[in-house]
Amino acid sequence: MEILKLIPTGKDYLWGGTKLKEEYGKKFDLTPLAETWECSAHPDGPNTVANGTYKGKTLAEVLKLDPEYLGSKCKSGELPILVKFIDAKKDLSIQVHPDDGFAKEYEHQNGKTEMWYVIEAEEGSSLIYGFRHRVTEKILRRAIETNTLDRQLQKVPVRKGDVYYVPAGTVHGIGRGILLAEVQESSNVTYRVYDYNRIDKNGKKRELHFDKAVRVMNMAPSPDVKQLPRTVRYYPGGSRELLCRCRYFEVERIQVTKGFSFLVTDSSFQVLMCLDGYGQVEAMDDTSQKPVRFMKGETMFLPAGIGRCFVIGETTLLKIRC
Repeated sequence: MEILKLIPTGKDYLWGGTKLKEEYGKKFDLTPLAETWECSAHPDGPNTVANGTYKGKTLAEVLKLDPEYLGSKCKSGELPILVKFIDAKKDLSIQVHPDDGFAKEYEHQNGKTEMWYVIEAEEGSSLIYGFRHRVTEKILRRAIETNTLDRQLQKVPVRKGDVYYVPAGTVHGIGRGILLAEVQESSNVTYRVYDYNRIDKNGKKRELHFDKAVRVMNMAPSPDVKQLPRTVRYYPGGSRELLCRCRYFEVERIQVTKGFSFLVTDSSFQVLMCLDGYGQVEAMDDTSQKPVRFMKGETMFLPAGIGRCFVIGETTLLKIRC
């Protein structure tokens, strides 16, 4: 049982920027570089293993060979999450994702509930989260035709360190100047509601999916998403804070100043995503395995049941499990 360092997949969507190349060491011949899929077994962006026995195999191939790596909570036998870095140099489209029932019936994929952790935000940055007041299909259709959709949407100022939980059905849009980590269900189903009449690299407007979108979106006024205080627990050599817990995933922020240990039980795999700094992680119960070194922008998959793990270094991590 080995800790796997993952090689991401890149996406060049028109709203992307250059920060993932310049600040996070992503070596892709893509301009712009909008997203990197950091932990993915999805066929639209599979990861490859960079080290050890499985070097060169996709993560999906590894999990098919060793399904116990997923853990007892993952009944489907497939990786249930997808983890990304997203660099929004420009506004993303206004969009919505379906829930599991709709997505499986009409798209043959999972639905898409997600969480955002804001890594960087330029001054004045904001995002779209749901509606300011109740809307109807007629209101939305008219707003799109007259380019007045922004009057219906809830606009939220964003700062570094903010966390947003975005359940399926929530209309949303990441604004320009934001770099974030996204944890989501393993799905690539997005329904665009509005795209600012932009033209893609082929000279065409991107497809909208209004008819499907209105079938899955929550048209009620959105809840207040102001940031609440989070509890930070301190330990010798590090700290941890819970960012999000839902039926699909749990996400913690780990700050390592010297060394930090944690347990990976047989119930679930875990993922470490390095947001800053550097370090190494090792499985303490298996001295035959070499520590895996990592730096800013790199991601590791830790198999379920690998036991007590220890991180040393000076680093900020997201720790994710299902």
